[in-house]
Amino acid sequence: MGKKGHVVVTPYPAQGHLGPLMKLAYKIAQHGIKVTFVNADYIHDQILSCMPHNFEEHKIPIRLVPVSTKYDRKDGLELIKSVLSNMPCNLLKLIEKLNEENKDEKVSCVVTDPTAWWGIEVAKTLGIKGATLVPFGVGNFCLDLHSPKLIDSGFIDHNGVPLKDELIYLSKETLPWNTKELTWSMPNAPEIQKFVFRNFTLKNTQTLNNSDWILVNSFYELEQSSYNLIPKALPVGPLITTTINSDPFPGNIWNEDSTCLNWLHQQPKNSVIYAAFGSTTICNQQQFHELAYALELMGQPFLWVVRSNFTQDGKSVEFPQGFKERVGKIGKIVEWAPQEKVLAHSSISCFFSHCGWNSTIEGVSNGVPFLCWPYYTDQMRNGRIISEFWKVGVRVFPDEFGIVTRYEIKSKMENLLCRPDIKANAVKLMAMATKSISEGGSSSENFMSFIQDIKH
Repeated sequence: MGKKGHVVVTPYPAQGHLGPLMKLAYKIAQHGIKVTFVNADYIHDQILSCMPHNFEEHKIPIRLVPVSTKYDRKDGLELIKSVLSNMPCNLLKLIEKLNEENKDEKVSCVVTDPTAWWGIEVAKTLGIKGATLVPFGVGNFCLDLHSPKLIDSGFIDHNGVPLKDELIYLSKETLPWNTKELTWSMPNAPEIQKFVFRNFTLKNTQTLNNSDWILVNSFYELEQSSYNLIPKALPVGPLITTTINSDPFPGNIWNEDSTCLNWLHQQPKNSVIYAAFGSTTICNQQQFHELAYALELMGQPFLWVVRSNFTQDGKSVEFPQGFKERVGKIGKIVEWAPQEKVLAHSSISCFFSHCGWNSTIEGVSNGVPFLCWPYYTDQMRNGRIISEFWKVGVRVFPDEFGIVTRYEIKSKMENLLCRPDIKANAVKLMAMATKSISEGGSSSENFMSFIQDIKH
C-alpha cells in the first residue's frame, strides 16, 4: 500500500515538546503516511549533532526539515520573541514549497502542540486539517483554557499574576489548583512568565476551537475527571519509544550516554536511585551540593543526570570536594541518559524527578515510584498529583531559605523506599498504561481513529 496523505509535524522548539511530537510522528509514519518533521533551525542542528556520525536521514521513516528563526545565540525572552517572529511565516512558506514540489502528495494535515499555536493557524490559512498534541497532560491544559475566566473572576491579572490566595476549582471531581502551581508560573523569571501567559496560555482556547483533533500524551484512566472537561480531547498515550522501534531516535537535543545501561546491568535488582531533572531545571551551587551530599548519604547505588548547564552561574558544574572519589563505587554520573531504557531497567528502585510531564508519563509507564522535586510551571501540579492523588510518590520541600536540604531528601527518600503501598500503586498505574496502548485499549483505539481520519 502506498503513502496516504502527507502530514507536517512541528513542535515548539524545546526538548519537552520535541520528544512526544517526534514519537507521534513515528507512529503516524508506521501507518503508511508521509511525515515531514519541521523544527526550528537551531533545534534541528542540535538533533543532528546528537545522532551517530554515520546517521543518514533516509534510515528513518520521516523527513527532518529546518526553518529559520534567525537564531543568534539568544537566551530567555529574546529567543522566544525570535521564534514567534519567524516560525509562523516560515512554516507557511515551507508548506507552500512542499506542496509545489510534491503536487501528488500535498500536505493534508499539520500536527503541532499548543505552545506552537502558529501550526494550527497556518493549517487554517491553507485550508487543511490541524491536530494539536497536548504534551503536558489534559488536566494542566484545562487550567490554561480556564485562564480567561480566572481573569474575569479576579483570581489573576492580565499578566497571569495571582491576585487571590484561594484554591481554584474546575470541577467537583478534579483536584483543585493553588496559586503556586499555575501552569505558567515562573517565579524566578517574572518577565518571561508575563510574556508566556499573554502570548501562549491565552491562545489555547483559540487553538482548541481551531483544531480538528486535540490529542493528549496521556491515557484516559490516568486523568479521567479532566477529560470530562474537554470532551474533544483524545488521549493517545503514553507515547513511548518502545512502540516505534527506532534506534537511533532523533528526539533529543542532548547526547545520550548509553554507558549507564551497562552500569545498571551490574547493579542489584531494585537498588538504584535514578536522579534526573529534565532539560531546563537549574539550581545554585549550594543546592547542587545538597543534592550531591544527599545521594552520598543514602549509601546506595545512584545514577545521576547532571547537565553541563545545571547550575545558575553558567560555568562548569562543580561537585563537592572529593565527592566523585567517595561515591565512585556506587554512583554513576552522566550528562544525559536514555531515560525510557533506564526507567525500564530492573535495577531502578525510584525516580528522583522534577516531575515534568514527559518524565511523569515515562515513570508511570514503568511502574517506578517518584521522589518529587518540581521546579516550575506544570511540574508543581504534577508533583502534587503524583504524591497526593495517584499516591505513587513522596515530595520534598525547601526550607525557609529556599533550599531542599540533604536531610530532607534523605528522610523523604527513605520513607519512599520503605512504602510497599506506593510501589503497589505504581504497578497498578503501569498496568493501566500498558493496557491503554495495547490493541483494543482506549489510547490505541483513539490513535487508530485519528489515523483513519487522516487517510480519508
